[in-house]
Amino acid sequence: MPTYEGLVIEALADRTRRSIFELLADGPRSVVEIASAVPVSRPAVSQHLRVLKEVHLVDSRAQGTRRIYSVDPRGLQAARAYFERFWAGALAAYAREVDRTEPEKGNDQ
Repeated sequence: MPTYEGLVIEALADRTRRSIFELLADGPRSVVEIASAVPVSRPAVSQHLRVLKEVHLVDSRAQGTRRIYSVDPRGLQAARAYFERFWAGALAAYAREVDRTEPEKGNDQ
């Protein structure tokens, strides 16, 4: 069973969902505005937004008869946490390699 962070990454693995998410990073938009910026229909945009909303990458609020979508910091934090796990390990491995290959001080040639 994937972790929550893994589900967030899976949601962003789809090119269209990633494009929608990146578009919303520039500011809140309605479904109509999003659909005009991506090469899929409005119903498809709504389906992608549903997936993004399920993993808390986007949130929505009512504005009259429209829903306005924006980036939800909770999902963004989960994506960041997912990648930070690997970053910490990569830095530790790099430090170990530097320590292993660093010439001893005083033996300069």
